[in-house]
Amino acid sequence: MPELPEVETVRRTLKNFILHQEIESVEIRYQKIIDGDVALFKQALTHQHIIDIDRYGKYLIFILDDYAFISHLRMEGKYNIKPTGTPYNKHDHVIFHLGNGNDLRYNDTRKFGRMMLVDKDNYRHLPPLSKLGQEPQNAQFEDIYEKIHRSSLPIKTLLLDQSILTGIGNIYANEICFRMRMDPRTRGKRLSKKRVQELIDISKEVLDEAIAQGGTTIHSFDANGIHGLFQVQLDVHEQKTCSICGSDIKKITLNGRGTYYCPVCQKRRY
Repeated sequence: MPELPEVETVRRTLKNFILHQEIESVEIRYQKIIDGDVALFKQALTHQHIIDIDRYGKYLIFILDDYAFISHLRMEGKYNIKPTGTPYNKHDHVIFHLGNGNDLRYNDTRKFGRMMLVDKDNYRHLPPLSKLGQEPQNAQFEDIYEKIHRSSLPIKTLLLDQSILTGIGNIYANEICFRMRMDPRTRGKRLSKKRVQELIDISKEVLDEAIAQGGTTIHSFDANGIHGLFQVQLDVHEQKTCSICGSDIKKITLNGRGTYYCPVCQKRRY
């Protein structure tokens, strides 16, 4: 699933191509992509201009003249820009015909992605965004510490909880635990205030580095031809040996997620 850096890369890339363009019409080839009234979604967006593109966590928010719509890419959603009239890919499910002769096409092999019409002036205070926690880049220590310190869940699981810190997925959670030299199974309540602050700082550091590199190329992530580069810097996720000590990286399943860690550098402390 695209995580915060990948979605930010998509946002920045799309802004170079579609800002201020008029949506002349919307074609929806798979209606379940749209949460809510499909006819209303099409009607509301027609003849609107794309004023800006915002992001919160893993969500993109397209800001229009009078409306906004949220887009979540889920597992394999991506946006491509093609000249109008170019034959459709079988996985092109939502097509925005733009006034400049191009289409903005939402392509999703698994059809898990979702779009939703929202209030352009209040979208961050309404579901689904209002249910999200803070982004690591702007996280307030006391709020994060309170949620982590009272939990008996593994820290890796807590990092994936979007109501605590939003935008972190499986890849970056593995990398954050590695940089902290902390076993991913360590329970949240065992973290001191100092370690929670370190967790916030390292989460921000990892995400910022990934954003600077354009995200991580894993599976089918592609921001309109811009592939992520952060895979060259991954220390532990899908790696064979530890970049610090040379020991074999171990893979386990933690709450259903593939979890990579170094048993030497990330010793488990009970």
